[in-house]
Amino acid sequence: MKYRNTKTVIDGVTFDSKKESARYSDLKLMHRAGAITDLTLQPKFDIVINGQKVCSYIADFSYVENGVTVVEDVKSEMTRKLPTYRLKKKLMKAVHSIEVREI
Repeated sequence: MKYRNTKTVIDGVTFDSKKESARYSDLKLMHRAGAITDLTLQPKFDIVINGQKVCSYIADFSYVENGVTVVEDVKSEMTRKLPTYRLKKKLMKAVHSIEVREI
């Protein structure tokens, strides 16, 4: 159990926390209502610099809202402070021009 979170299953999908599963439920409603499209769980983004794959970033969700791709991560305050997470978030902005939205 990571950071004392409780794993939760919705629609056969296991989420790492209740907070993440609640966000998925919200996003599903938004998707059904047509407010967002292309809802994807666990999208993977390769971080490639000068032709060399440095790492990958796996977000919790991505979707399109008003024609803009949104990448979201449900993170605790503890995780937000981890150097590796902060670096990967900056690399997403630098390499993919994507600002990761934290929930």
